[in-house]
Amino acid sequence: MGMLSLWLREMAVFRPLCRITLTKRIFIRTYSSSNKNKKGVVLGAFVDENNNVKLTKTAKGFDESIKGVLLENLKISGLKKGSSRLFYKLSPDFDVVAVVGIGKEDAGYNPSEDIDERKQNIRTAAAVGCKSLQELEVSTLCLESLTDAAAAAEGAALGLWLYQEFKNTKKRKKIPEINGYEVEDKEDWDSAMITANAQNLVRHLAETPSNHLTPTAFANVAEKELTEHGVEVCSYDQSWAKNKKMGAFLAVSQGSKEPLRFVEMKYLNGNKEDKPFVLVGKGVTFDTGGISIKPAAGMEEMRADMSGAACVLGTMKAVSQLGLKINLIGLTPLCENMPSGSAIKPGDIVQAMNGKYIQIDNTDAEGRLILADALCYASSLSPKLTVDIATLTGAMRIALGGVFSGVFSTSTPMWEELRKAGSVTGDRVWRFPLANAYSTSLVEHTGVDLINIGKGGGGACTAAAFLKEFAPKGDWMHLDIAGVMGSDQKLMGIPYLSGGMSGRPTRTLVQFLTQIACK
Repeated sequence: MGMLSLWLREMAVFRPLCRITLTKRIFIRTYSSSNKNKKGVVLGAFVDENNNVKLTKTAKGFDESIKGVLLENLKISGLKKGSSRLFYKLSPDFDVVAVVGIGKEDAGYNPSEDIDERKQNIRTAAAVGCKSLQELEVSTLCLESLTDAAAAAEGAALGLWLYQEFKNTKKRKKIPEINGYEVEDKEDWDSAMITANAQNLVRHLAETPSNHLTPTAFANVAEKELTEHGVEVCSYDQSWAKNKKMGAFLAVSQGSKEPLRFVEMKYLNGNKEDKPFVLVGKGVTFDTGGISIKPAAGMEEMRADMSGAACVLGTMKAVSQLGLKINLIGLTPLCENMPSGSAIKPGDIVQAMNGKYIQIDNTDAEGRLILADALCYASSLSPKLTVDIATLTGAMRIALGGVFSGVFSTSTPMWEELRKAGSVTGDRVWRFPLANAYSTSLVEHTGVDLINIGKGGGGACTAAAFLKEFAPKGDWMHLDIAGVMGSDQKLMGIPYLSGGMSGRPTRTLVQFLTQIACK
């Protein structure tokens, strides 16, 4: 009883202090979760290394409209970079307000990281704020520009996206409608929404199981997504590939009962005399490795081995929606790589479209085979620049992890444009060598023109050297995106992307083509 009396006396002493604390928090009103039409807004604040807070211009205006209540609350709650604080019923216009920490106000391009940190901070802040409101099942979400409308829109759209195609509709997380709040740069906002949604389309395709996204199904998606935006879509079958003498492409597809497709997408909005830019995307809709079969663990990820083709589709859609003044053609060879009685075997020799004979020493190096014929076909289009995109080698994943896409280029000016695009979008690229030495182990054989897998290491480099044997004359770049296909993006410097397939580097490709078109 003595201890109880002491405790009661201590509580009596502290009771006034408790009242003071509650008085400070009367600004945060009770929020009713029964409201089915919740409306929320995301506002921003700069935060320095000492966690000092400075509201953005838009947030400051909001704060002034409620007589400084927002800033008073932030003084109590505190705020850090990349985090959010929620406040309820501060304004009759919104049920909940999320304030996000953007980071330093003077952040900009960081040459050591080769990235625009201001844009990246804003994308992250927008995603964090929007996700915090999504967890509250807010149905209508308003987001201020956070000083960069494009970056904010991208962060929001990419951060809220989820793949829920095969989840019970009652258990799906609700995706709130995103609206700009006092956004002045409406054109930048709208353009960013287009590019972010293009990346989300790529994520959707990459996540879709292979029994639902066959080569034929992919071709149908391309037609559905692109024709309404002025892109001509042609889907070619096996007989067309045979007529073109695409022996390498046909060889990979012959092990599967699913028929191959070769999709050509044309967006011709530049000058008629201008040569086209050509994108070529690897489209293996499921890759078992064939007879050189992959380990079972993790094989389910190979549903996304068509990510290169999906990037081409997504880029074509964004470019057409943006109305870029450019001639752009996308090519996607689509097939499955399966083991069967009709599948190619190690040691088989096939002839590519350009007449070169290839010995297939490893059937799991199939991506370069289908790309070989696609690159040969690209030559017939007299391209100004050819860019192929492929989840090509595990070696690239080992070399770069998921931070950068690996790039091999015959053109330094074009590489520099792509590198610049990556620093702007936050989805960066890194250049690798195309030295002739990597070709030696592929071509110096007495009985055949070349083999499909190199000896002595440098797997990503020898794969690029193989493709170089088939690339069109002139400028060519090869993007190996195996590392960025899908992983924990938070660990890879892109915290605004959720786990799963990433859809990278779609926005970098769109930014690259935008830079080219604007010159």
